[in-house]
Amino acid sequence: MDIFTLAWVAWLAIFAVVEGIALANRREGDTLSEHVWEWFGTARDAGGTDAPKTAIARGKRFVLLAFMAWLAIHFLTGGWV
Repeated sequence: MDIFTLAWVAWLAIFAVVEGIALANRREGDTLSEHVWEWFGTARDAGGTDAPKTAIARGKRFVLLAFMAWLAIHFLTGGWV
């Protein structure tokens, strides 16, 4: 294993510990999903009201969608895209 493989394994291990703690404590706003929902304007408020539909919120959601689509294609095609 080279240094990059070790670094990625360490990064994944740290992520697993942080996410595991966040899932175990059941507090609001501490998991990666909850942060992404907040950062990209997809979070619902405490009353269950939908996320805002402003142009900026839509733009952030589009960026998230485009990135996730690219990442999936990138992984599934072996880096062709």
